[in-house]
Amino acid sequence: MPTIRVVAFARLREVLGASRQIALADDATVRDLWAALVETEPRLQGLESGLRFACNERLCGAEQRLREGDEVALLPPYGGG
Repeated sequence: MPTIRVVAFARLREVLGASRQIALADDATVRDLWAALVETEPRLQGLESGLRFACNERLCGAEQRLREGDEVALLPPYGGG
């Protein structure tokens, strides 16, 4: 079971804290990671709209496979002007 480091920003950080470690199945994806986080922290439910992910500092999709030691950043939607 690989252990993944999760880093959150903005509202997600308020819910999860600065970072946490989570163990997942060997064939887990970023989508599986998000589901596990929502299961352990129900306040995340509904915050996935516009959410983006970065694995090891590179943007990735929800189907990205995860490996031992990966770091996944949860990036909420942002705007500018």
